[in-house]
Amino acid sequence: MEEGTGNINENAVTYAAIDIGSNAVRLLIKQLESQDEPLFSKVLLLRVPLRLGFDVFVSGKISEVKEKNMIRLMKAYKNLMKIYNVTAYRACATSAMRDASNGPEIIRAIEKKTGIKIEIIDGQEEARMIYNNHIENMKGRKGNFMYVDVGGGSTEINLLADGELVCSRSYNIGTVRILNEAVAESEWQRLRKDMGDLALSYPGINLIGSGGNINKLVKLVRGRDSRYSRMTAASLHDLYDRLKDMTVEQRMEEYALKPDRADVIVPAARIFLTISDITGATYIYVPVIGLADGIIDGLYKERNT
Repeated sequence: MEEGTGNINENAVTYAAIDIGSNAVRLLIKQLESQDEPLFSKVLLLRVPLRLGFDVFVSGKISEVKEKNMIRLMKAYKNLMKIYNVTAYRACATSAMRDASNGPEIIRAIEKKTGIKIEIIDGQEEARMIYNNHIENMKGRKGNFMYVDVGGGSTEINLLADGELVCSRSYNIGTVRILNEAVAESEWQRLRKDMGDLALSYPGINLIGSGGNINKLVKLVRGRDSRYSRMTAASLHDLYDRLKDMTVEQRMEEYALKPDRADVIVPAARIFLTISDITGATYIYVPVIGLADGIIDGLYKERNT
């Protein structure tokens, strides 16, 4: 669990995002400091590892125990949003809830018992929300960059050529799916073919990574020393080779990883390396971005356009 250090400002415009992923459920609250840029400050970030994907990618549905825990968590998040005087919020669920046969039923139950309305978004919408604001920041930048977001249930990519969005793709390949051996070989083949085709058309691609795992991986490689930390693909290969031969317990001990990070970090590295190897990427840049940030960017734009 992480938390922000901001203070409660009852007069500030405050936005909240709830990101219901396959591994963890996050609540992010930000206050608007300036409308000129716009500039936000993080006041709270909570991450609770409900691990919904471990149910869904094995049995196809969310268990009764995890459904009850989701309802408890949404009640807690609702109360926190009240405490922080949230102006507007949006709650989005991704791959695990997309695949769960009882997903719509659980969402109705959550809304009835907590008042929180959850939207199940598809992979393309997830990719757009994660990168929309950052794509605008890349306009005019020369070179080919591929945004890669690796989650528990899916991987989203966006390719930019000289600051212009070329394509967005979503693949049912994620860390929790890999751990549960629930990734179809045809999906790996589709990813490899797409990456190969894009590499031929757009040479010199470098990656921009998103997600909790790549943030942890770059810290293990070199530590975060700037807003846009980067590591070489070769250094990630070296780290991956060490991590994959360890048990989960050994990774926890040697690298001070939490249990819910120590198991998924290896398949995450595998996905990033698969993409970097095929595209020939030399570097992986790691800004602090994620779905929750994209949700808040979208809320701001809705209210100010």
